[in-house]
Amino acid sequence: SLFDSPEERYLKARQSVQRFTVTQLGKCCSDTEDNLPRYVVHSYNFFLFPSTLGVTDVEFTLSASSIQFLSHYGFDYNKFLKDGIPYMNEAQEKILSQQLLGGSWKVSSALDRDVLKKAIDEVTCWIAAAEEEETMILQDLSGYQMFEVQLVLRQALQNVWTQPLGDKKVMVKKVSPQHRQLLENSPYDCCQKELILLSARGFTNVFQTLIEAKKPLVGHNMLMDLMHLHDKFYKPLPESYEEFKRNIHNLFPVLIDTKTVTKSIWKKCPFPRVSNLLEVYAVLCSNLNPKDPTCPVIALASDCSRYAEKKSPHEAGYDAFLCGSVLLKSAHLLLSRSTDDAVEADPSFSQYLTVLAEYLNKVNFIRGGVSSINFSGEDAPCRHPPLLVVHVRGWPGLNERQIYQEFKALCRFDVRRLSKNQFILLSNKFKHVRCVLRDYKHHPHLRVSVYRHWRHSPCVNCLLQVSGIVALWSLLAFVLGGAPCCSF
Repeated sequence: SLFDSPEERYLKARQSVQRFTVTQLGKCCSDTEDNLPRYVVHSYNFFLFPSTLGVTDVEFTLSASSIQFLSHYGFDYNKFLKDGIPYMNEAQEKILSQQLLGGSWKVSSALDRDVLKKAIDEVTCWIAAAEEEETMILQDLSGYQMFEVQLVLRQALQNVWTQPLGDKKVMVKKVSPQHRQLLENSPYDCCQKELILLSARGFTNVFQTLIEAKKPLVGHNMLMDLMHLHDKFYKPLPESYEEFKRNIHNLFPVLIDTKTVTKSIWKKCPFPRVSNLLEVYAVLCSNLNPKDPTCPVIALASDCSRYAEKKSPHEAGYDAFLCGSVLLKSAHLLLSRSTDDAVEADPSFSQYLTVLAEYLNKVNFIRGGVSSINFSGEDAPCRHPPLLVVHVRGWPGLNERQIYQEFKALCRFDVRRLSKNQFILLSNKFKHVRCVLRDYKHHPHLRVSVYRHWRHSPCVNCLLQVSGIVALWSLLAFVLGGAPCCSF
């Protein structure tokens, strides 16, 4: 809603982020080649799935329309469900760490519980007749089952030791208590807490590497992306909007939202105005002179050639490639326009960052009171065209949707009820405000005027009514109390 402040929008989006999971994440990085304006791009596509190790069992929502949308673009749901890389945030890691230290291992997955029960039955039947140093092999274990079988068996039986053999197999050996103690203190134990946590963190390890690198983080319309990164890989989203901003700025000191950059470019250049990332990329490619020797050349690395041969819109790795390309092309365009002289033969990335300075840490804010959120300082004040108030006469029972439909053919407004017969209209375009004031000047049922707080606010009206009543009673009390007494 256009009525949303950044704080209100954050709280709304926070509820959504907490309900949904991340299914795929794309990362694209590049290096310049031989000191030329040529960028060799490495694009990676990660399928993700929440960690299920221990008692952690994440519940998430699936949107039918989103499933349909992603299926249309070839999203591989089998890969997401079967091979998704695990991840966890700091709160989930703390719970897992406490379980490992406490030695009371529990399993949340019903499938894993069945596998564990079968493995324990096999081992307890075998161990009764087994000799010390004798071994057996457990097979067909996958993923976290390799860890969980070992942890549960070691916890339940003090005279066994376990060791993974690879290829979904675990060796179980009968040992003496003394030998068991030596093995537990061995630095080569594959079930050390640190190794289990490393595996359970999964993609969170990559996220930590990105934080440590302190490189500029680039995205397109990236507010929701930042919220998911915070919630899924760092910490659960805080209730405080300002705390969220501080956390993100500490994690990623330099943010560049290509949506913010290109919105500015569309105002300065006679390009077709598009919003979709693939369309933005196409417009920039067609409007930059490919024969310009200073224009950055973007080439996909040999192991990413699939993206050069075929467009894959809405695949995270491909979108990351588009996003990085849009950034470089936009920066070159701004650099070209910022100087009257020709751009030097080999513009560096630091020069591009210089012309992008005014956009750094400004993340696009969709349909709201501000154009962008400033992650390195205070947000700019809300700048809206003036509010309009619609007073309804002789048209009973009108609601917000009907008001919206009434004005929809002329222009777009967000609508809120002000009182029984009054509604507030808010647009993001001054010309829409002027248009409505002009066309509805003589409407028989709707009187439209500019909203004045002192005149139209229910709180101000209530205060004036109460003040009027108090003043009236005070006047009456004065008149009656001050009247001369009559005696008979």
